[in-house]
Amino acid sequence: MDAQHNVRTESDAFGPVEIPADRYWGGQTQRASAVFEIGEERFPTCLIRTFGLQKLAAARANRRLGTLDPHLADAVEAAAREMWEGRFDDHFPLRIWQTGSGTQTNMNANEVIANRANEGLGQPRGTRHPVHPNDHVNRSQSSNDTFPTVMHLCTALEVRDRLLPELGGLRDALAAKATEFDAVVKIGRTHLMDAVPMTVGQAFDAFARQIGAGIDRIEATAPRLHLLAQGGTAVGSGLNAPAGFDVAFCEEVTALSGLSVAPNPSKFEGMGAHDALVEVSGALNVLAVSLIKIANDIRLLGSGPRCGLGELVVPNDGLSSSIMPGKRNPTIAEALVQVAFQVIGNHATITAAGASGAFELNVAKPVLIYNLLQSIRLLADGTRVFTTKLVRDLDVDRDRLAANVANALLLATALNPVLGYDRVAEITRKAMSEGTTPRSAAIALGLITGEEYDRIVDPVAMAARINAH
Repeated sequence: MDAQHNVRTESDAFGPVEIPADRYWGGQTQRASAVFEIGEERFPTCLIRTFGLQKLAAARANRRLGTLDPHLADAVEAAAREMWEGRFDDHFPLRIWQTGSGTQTNMNANEVIANRANEGLGQPRGTRHPVHPNDHVNRSQSSNDTFPTVMHLCTALEVRDRLLPELGGLRDALAAKATEFDAVVKIGRTHLMDAVPMTVGQAFDAFARQIGAGIDRIEATAPRLHLLAQGGTAVGSGLNAPAGFDVAFCEEVTALSGLSVAPNPSKFEGMGAHDALVEVSGALNVLAVSLIKIANDIRLLGSGPRCGLGELVVPNDGLSSSIMPGKRNPTIAEALVQVAFQVIGNHATITAAGASGAFELNVAKPVLIYNLLQSIRLLADGTRVFTTKLVRDLDVDRDRLAANVANALLLATALNPVLGYDRVAEITRKAMSEGTTPRSAAIALGLITGEEYDRIVDPVAMAARINAH
């Protein structure tokens, strides 16, 4: 230990290296941090903690199969559990821009756990004995099967624990608005132009169904996402892993995490291709498209308050313009749209990375999982804010809606079965050119009486007929 510089010197197969004394990582991590001086992007803590889960499950599987001494297994499992619980989040200094297999981050995990395990056994950091990062922590494993396993596990956990609950909340909030506004009639719009009546509730029901379908798409990826490459070691053949390691590992992961996982029947596919992760990103991409539609519709329907559509009343977020006093903007909807843009861009990167499998190994794993986890995190956070700070407190301007309905030209569409298309077109042209209501135009043209018009052209009944279909 060099007290003056507060570093320790470790030696491995490549010689001595100086490491900050208070850090748990080892020589390979220290060297890698000097080699890959690219950007600032680092893996989120969820990935680091999932490495703790993976190493814990691997140690337990090795113990069961008799390939790891129980005394050493105890120390490794204790250290891995601490990593899973978040104790070593600050001991992973590497950027995502590293070897395409993620080897350096796997070695980082091995070194942190080995040093902590040895410390628990009364040895100083850097001794590499009795617990060795490769021989014991990485036993029956390779970066080539470990990193994709962590990718799958972390994605599955983030989807289950972070994303799906927020999406369910948004779906339910939209469905609640659909019920609340079920009897509020508005004029539908196609091509941005006035169309025929519908209810505000019908619009929100469509939004809720979009999110529900998005949830279904994400959940449908689980059968592929929950297949793990662990046990394939270097190229997929399982060299240096004992028979049954993949099954034992998956059983331990299931017991520890509650995820129902299974060995990939082809470790070659699980390591050389990441189609399952691209599939998850594809489902997120569709969700992003849905969110853009919903957020844009809400902010446009709430535009105004006096010179826009003004049909929805967007809750006050307490923010305003830097120059126009009291101006209120649809900030939360705009933020969600930007989140969706990022997710769509991430999907392009993930698609390219997923296509970068060369023979038995995909070599774009770090950038793929970084973008995928960012997409999940952004969608979860963006959805939560959108739900709690906008959707739940949305209201409608009933007076504005009633005035719009009363003045709508295309209410006359209900007269088509009685008068025919051409005569109804004559009514709408006259009303448009003279600035009158279609009711007044129809009566003036002598095509129908006021009583007959009111009986046939009933906006509430028209919307109800739409609802009945």
